[in-house]
Amino acid sequence: MPEGHTLHRIARRQRKLFDGLRVAVSSPQGRFAEGAAVVDGMVFDDAQAWGKHLVQRYRDGRREQLLHVHLGLYGSFTELPVPMGEPVGQVRMRIVGEKVGVDLRGPTACELYTPADLEALVARLGPDPLRPDADPARAYAAITRSRRPIGALLMDQKVIAGVGNVYRAEVLFRNGIDPMRPGTSITADEFDALWADLVALMRIGVRRGRIHVVRAEDDHGAPSYATDRPRTYVYRRAGEKCRICGTPIAHGELDGRNLFWCPTCQT
Repeated sequence: MPEGHTLHRIARRQRKLFDGLRVAVSSPQGRFAEGAAVVDGMVFDDAQAWGKHLVQRYRDGRREQLLHVHLGLYGSFTELPVPMGEPVGQVRMRIVGEKVGVDLRGPTACELYTPADLEALVARLGPDPLRPDADPARAYAAITRSRRPIGALLMDQKVIAGVGNVYRAEVLFRNGIDPMRPGTSITADEFDALWADLVALMRIGVRRGRIHVVRAEDDHGAPSYATDRPRTYVYRRAGEKCRICGTPIAHGELDGRNLFWCPTCQT
């Protein structure tokens, strides 16, 4: 599933492509036909991300309409020059601007939103490290109230919005924290360091379009876990030597998700 930096990058890109333009919106697949008809011909006014959720804003005079997208595991946007040609595959939504259009395939959600819907979404999400209005104190309060493992809490979108499995594994390693430590044991200084690291790493992800988590002095040795994937400290490196201490990277499962850590560096 795309992590939060991907959605913020998509929002930034769509603002660049479409802001202020009257766009054509359709649903070649047909599953979003009624919703597409509502925003078709309106002016694309904004796109913002909250964690792993994208919300587009359309206007026509005083009339405003919101549109919510959650990519889930399989969703993606594809850019094509105009004219875009016939849709390929199951295109849930097509947005056509002056020179470029985008096709959306395979999302978990593509739906019209009301302001109340957006308010409810934001209310149930934790603070997003990539948003300037994020309040990290909310996340720390939720963490210190829970005896759940910090590795589970970081992946809970109600605690922090936008963190996925890669950032979870890597930020805990970079800060020397065992993923199984209960939230109640995380000190204010440890949380502040975690949050600052998440902000910095996810901003790099937005800027570069890919996750980059390995410090320059450690960027050597074993290659990345797969072609065109980021070099990591622990994620997808089970059994390989830790880049810092040489201990084999451990692998387990937490809340149904793969968990990776170094038993020596993370205490």
